[in-house]
Amino acid sequence: MMQTPPPAISAGDTAWVLASSALVLLMTVGLACFYSGLVRSKNSLNTMMMSIVAMGAIGVQWVLLGYSLAFAPGSGWLGGLAWVALRGVGAEPNPAYAATIPQQAHAVYQAMFAVITPALISGAIVERMRFRAYLAFLVLWSTLVYAPLAHWVWGAGGWLQKMGALDFAGGTVVHVSAGVSALVAAWFLGPRRDYRRVPISPHNVPLVLIGAGLLWFGWFGFNAGSARPGLGKSRLSAPRRARSWDWSESRPPPVTSPHRHRLPSA
Repeated sequence: MMQTPPPAISAGDTAWVLASSALVLLMTVGLACFYSGLVRSKNSLNTMMMSIVAMGAIGVQWVLLGYSLAFAPGSGWLGGLAWVALRGVGAEPNPAYAATIPQQAHAVYQAMFAVITPALISGAIVERMRFRAYLAFLVLWSTLVYAPLAHWVWGAGGWLQKMGALDFAGGTVVHVSAGVSALVAAWFLGPRRDYRRVPISPHNVPLVLIGAGLLWFGWFGFNAGSARPGLGKSRLSAPRRARSWDWSESRPPPVTSPHRHRLPSA
């Protein structure tokens, strides 16, 4: 019997996925600038490091355990431990995920998603959590929340994937999980100590714009890295979000009290 030849590696696809990985990593730097400029100057460095530390902590966690739990063969709910420490993840393609690039390239690209997702949550808890507690939260959340969810949607045999769930570039695994977790974390921690006592204003608008520009630029790798036809969608998604933000900021502030602007009676 004739043996099926192994999948051929495409140099172009591999180069594009690696370039996209670099772009997504750049988004985490942009996120650090974006969040840092939105807080008060005394908390700027701490806020920036909440994003930067994810690059190191989650990078190690992903190699040791995260990638295996998310993508290794297992049950419909969680991947197995066959790929712990990237054991067995080499230069050969895995047709279940990407038939034209080395599986190591797939692991690198997915690592960038794993890094930026918990960093997104940091914007909801700035000025309210100690850095050591946040570092522990990063590792635990990525292991207990992100990795199982990634397996449900993206992993071969995941139960949501079997039901036909389609997550092109992290709409569920990244944005929904980070948004819901940020809301829960903000509710659990409560308001900042200085809330309604002192002005809490952004201290560096240019830094915010630089971060937004880096996020916009990295978006091409975030979406189009999953499939090259996504490049046009990436180009249009950022302007739509920018316009939505612009519209929300231009709305008049709500009147909190019917007596707020009433003149005192004689």
